[in-house]
Amino acid sequence: MSKRILVAVDGSTEATEALQFAAEEWPDADLTALHVINPADSATGADGGFPGASDQWYESAKGRGERVLAEAREAVDRPVATRLEVGRPTKTILDVAGGEAAVGDEEGSGEPFDHVVLASRGRTGLSRVLLGSVAEGVVRRAEVPVTVVR
Repeated sequence: MSKRILVAVDGSTEATEALQFAAEEWPDADLTALHVINPADSATGADGGFPGASDQWYESAKGRGERVLAEAREAVDRPVATRLEVGRPTKTILDVAGGEAAVGDEEGSGEPFDHVVLASRGRTGLSRVLLGSVAEGVVRRAEVPVTVVR
């Protein structure tokens, strides 16, 4: 049985480098690129804005996520499965790594990953305090090995 590696991607150069690292480091592993749509990024909020604003925001975020995943797939010269989820990034990465399936997801349901790879953008000071660190949260709470690429 081959190793399953989950790589979080957000469209940044650092995330692409993390995916390329995973592809080189584990050439026989099954790679899955995960992009998380964060509802906190919506300017409309859950109840605010004009009617249909949250649907419009979601469709835009989903389109961007699909582009991020397509670019990730093109960044490596081997097959990469993709997964698009909605939620808080740290929790969603941990849930997917642990094998939690998305609603209506039949493929790969319930199968945990063996390793998580993600990038660190190297935020420091106030921006780290205000924005938090997805990488740090995943490292602290993951039940599988985590590699942070800088």
